[in-house]
Amino acid sequence: MKATTFIEKYLPVLDEAILNAVDQYEQTQPEQLKESMVYSLNTGGKRIRPMLLLATLESLNTDIRLGLNTAIALEYIHTYSLIHDDLPAMDNDDYRRGKLTNHKAFDEATAILAGDSLLTDAFALIANDDYISDNQTKVKLIAELSKAAGSTGMIAGQVMDVDSEGKRIDLLTMQNIHKHKTGELIRYAIFASAQIAQVSKDVAILLDDFAWTYGVAYQIQNDLQEVMWTDEKRGKLNHSDIDLNKSTYPSIMGTNGALTALDDKVNICNDILKQIQEIEPTFDRDLLAGFLKYLKI
Repeated sequence: MKATTFIEKYLPVLDEAILNAVDQYEQTQPEQLKESMVYSLNTGGKRIRPMLLLATLESLNTDIRLGLNTAIALEYIHTYSLIHDDLPAMDNDDYRRGKLTNHKAFDEATAILAGDSLLTDAFALIANDDYISDNQTKVKLIAELSKAAGSTGMIAGQVMDVDSEGKRIDLLTMQNIHKHKTGELIRYAIFASAQIAQVSKDVAILLDDFAWTYGVAYQIQNDLQEVMWTDEKRGKLNHSDIDLNKSTYPSIMGTNGALTALDDKVNICNDILKQIQEIEPTFDRDLLAGFLKYLKI
């Protein structure tokens, strides 16, 4: 299946499921809290992390319903991180995907609590998943998501990112920041699919390599957007990382160097997908290869 076809078919389904999941509990949340949660969940976008999870399941010939709740949980955690990342104490952004950031649309306290709610509720979505009957699989999914989002994963990356503001850092240091801050949740999307589909060890290792490489490519593209895309195209103020004196791939490697690095990572990802198909002939390489096209500048 082509990635465009897959996205056109399942992105609306995912969007609806994400918003419906806010009502997973019998009790009703305080109205302003719920409005704040829904506000940030309903900002549109490609939903690259949950869609990668579902697309990987599809490419492995596995029912995507088995991964829907996990995909929603992943988007919850990503959304919470964006709410907190936009706060005045962090990046102090006014807009996200063309809309006022949560703390601007509501207030800082509500934004913080909405982020906290999304983070916490994410784990209940996996724990209460009726489609996954194997409790050991649920435990692995929850444990790995906690690790990917926590103090040795995404949060560690965020701390390193804040600490690097206004400092000159080298490429390896910056890559370590992005491996944690951005790469961990992208890797989790692929990890979760491999767990749910119960792939062989060799395929799992290759999928893990693909995930890490894709994560690096995704960050390079994100950095390039800062210098090559307009504010309108990005949906937020341009040069925000530059204004905060953050090191980026273009600032360290130059724009042309970053573009070359992006192409190299995309080529590596394609090679990995070919290797997976050699081991597992039924693997739909074209579907995941299509997601690489979204990394083009």
